Amino acid sequence: MSALGSSRQSSTPGYLIGLWIGGCVALAVIAGICFDLQVRLATTGFCMLIAVVLLSLLDSFVSSVIFSVVGAALLNVLFTPPIFSFQIEKLQEVFPLAAFLITSLAVTTLVRRIRRMEQMQRGQARLLDLTHDTVFVRDTAGVIIYWNHAAEVLYGWSKAEATGKAADELLKTIFPAPRDEVQRMLLRDGHWEGELTHTRRDGSQVIVASRWTLQHDDKNAPLATLETNNDITGRKRAEEMLRRSQAQYLAEAQKLSRTGSFGWNIATGEIFWSEEAFAIFEQDPASAPCIETIRARVHPEDLHVFERMLQDVGETADGFDIEHRLLFPDGRVKHLHVVAHRAEGQSNRRQFIGALMDVTQAKQTEARLQEAQNELARASRITALGELSASIAHEVGQPLAAIVTNGEACLRWLRREPLNMEEIEGCVTQITDEGNRAAGIVQRVRMLMKGAPPERTAVGMNQLIEEAAKLIRAEVERQAGALVLSLGSNLPDVLADRVQLQQVLINLIVNGMQSMSAVGGRREMVVISTSDPEGNVVVSVRDSGPGISEQNLPRLFDAFFTTRSTGMGMGLAICSSIIEAHGGQIWAANNPEGGATFSFSLPAATARAALT
Repeated sequence: MSALGSSRQSSTPGYLIGLWIGGCVALAVIAGICFDLQVRLATTGFCMLIAVVLLSLLDSFVSSVIFSVVGAALLNVLFTPPIFSFQIEKLQEVFPLAAFLITSLAVTTLVRRIRRMEQMQRGQARLLDLTHDTVFVRDTAGVIIYWNHAAEVLYGWSKAEATGKAADELLKTIFPAPRDEVQRMLLRDGHWEGELTHTRRDGSQVIVASRWTLQHDDKNAPLATLETNNDITGRKRAEEMLRRSQAQYLAEAQKLSRTGSFGWNIATGEIFWSEEAFAIFEQDPASAPCIETIRARVHPEDLHVFERMLQDVGETADGFDIEHRLLFPDGRVKHLHVVAHRAEGQSNRRQFIGALMDVTQAKQTEARLQEAQNELARASRITALGELSASIAHEVGQPLAAIVTNGEACLRWLRREPLNMEEIEGCVTQITDEGNRAAGIVQRVRMLMKGAPPERTAVGMNQLIEEAAKLIRAEVERQAGALVLSLGSNLPDVLADRVQLQQVLINLIVNGMQSMSAVGGRREMVVISTSDPEGNVVVSVRDSGPGISEQNLPRLFDAFFTTRSTGMGMGLAICSSIIEAHGGQIWAANNPEGGATFSFSLPAATARAALT
């Protein structure tokens, strides 16, 4: 502001006129004194040069020119013969006057420029003192040569105390890398940025975001380093608190979800586990995990899964998603689900990040659910058999009646003389056949009623349909219906539980019989087996009932949905769960000519085995 005020003051006409008049008078007084004292021309010129330089500091180049010309004129009038005249007798007298004039202009110009640069530097220094960032300058030896006000406030040392001290020793600087490496980067790039830890005068530490800029001289040699620092201690503390808080929440979340995280560097073999990962494997967190540690915990029956994963990852896999079990020394078993993917930016595919989940409870719950479903299916089978009790009794009654009849005939043939052994043998043979027939019916009923876990074997679908038809055909005929089998040839076997598929067929046929009971005329139930273009075995049960309303079609296989007042709504839901558990699909549709068709498809045994 003072420089600006001085500039405005020097630009006013009154100031300039006064300066010029006063300056010329001062030069005249100096010239007069030197004339009276008979001082030599050179000495007088030097004294007047000093006066011109001092006067030129008060204004611009124009004043310097005026004072220089007036000074040269006074030297000419008073010290160059003829005296008191502007004439010059000798040519060599011109050179001192010209030298004075040129020197006066040159020196005043140089002095003004130096003064202007000094003012500019002082202004810049004042600006640096106004900034909140610490700014100091170090020479090539690291000694502080400038120290701004913000540095005084932050570090506690005054400018006088800090100047002349080695910066690294004064601040006890802690670098993120070796000091020599930082210096090499500064000399190579001309700048450096990073985070430093400094020690204040009171002994406390402060973290700063530091920026260094290298200054060069005219020969491009390093001259000094300008260092600016911004205090980020509060931000770093907040970030650390947030990181710790996030880590704590993450650890709690992993503990609640039984999910651990891990990192795996295949190139070095290093594995990094989270706290929950150590807990899942029941390993001491102080120990370093490795592949051998994990392999020792893998269940022997699942080692092939683990080894296959290692092989895939070692080749070209970008990730993996596997399930395997862990076996502990006390015999306990844990089920793990492990997923991982290649770390971003790792083009060499050598580092993976993943998660491992303890799904033991989920597996146990799934097993209990499966047991409940099996029990529910068994109850459904018993209910269906109850509805078919008359048909079963009829089926069993026929061979029993035949046995009785053949037994009575055999007794009669035994009383005759002579004995007819052929007739007796024929009666006994028929008794044996009918007994086997009855035993087969009882065996099929017992199989449907049993609650044993499913046993999947290769099953011929046509044979299974024929067995189910034997149990239910008499009931269909009793209700004035007809059961027609249209079985395809050369169908592949399916990998399934025979009892469960028989239950599906019986449920579908019973539903068809119940729907046909509400219509008159011929009641025909058709069971069709065939294969689709994908090689799946397809079974359809078509009835001639009233069909299914459009609004009920999407809900047919929902649990507890029924259109009958006496139904539980579980039959079709059980059928759906059984078919889906076998990897198949089940659906229903109305027939164009009336009635409905329930169909299900199952993959061939060879395809199913390949998938598993």
